[in-house]
Amino acid sequence: MQYMLLIYNCEQPEPTDPGFVEAVARVNAFADECRRRGALVAGDALQAEHSATTVSVREGRTLITDGPFVETHEHLGGYYILDCADLDEALELAALCPFAAIGAVEVRPLAQVPGVDHTPAKMAATAE
Repeated sequence: MQYMLLIYNCEQPEPTDPGFVEAVARVNAFADECRRRGALVAGDALQAEHSATTVSVREGRTLITDGPFVETHEHLGGYYILDCADLDEALELAALCPFAAIGAVEVRPLAQVPGVDHTPAKMAATAE
């Protein structure tokens, strides 16, 4: 089953910050462990909230809002998608994630919705 690990309240250090190299090494060690288990599907950091654009459609009109749409005290800084045997393994890996020590890691199973096709474009193109 696939799980999304949502990384909250973790400031991304700049490459010039002290400790940057060590932080990157911890993140890479976590990704290596996920790969070793065959669990890593994807993972990325997100740019700051001010870079967000929110799109909504109401009564046929597209509304575009700069910045995050919802006011929140927590910021979403990144994510991992892991393919785990079960929730226990997902929780174990979340606890190993270095961001759990400085922020919070929300673990949420991905839903399988019958009839919905989310095949990535590159995979769909090679299948044709």
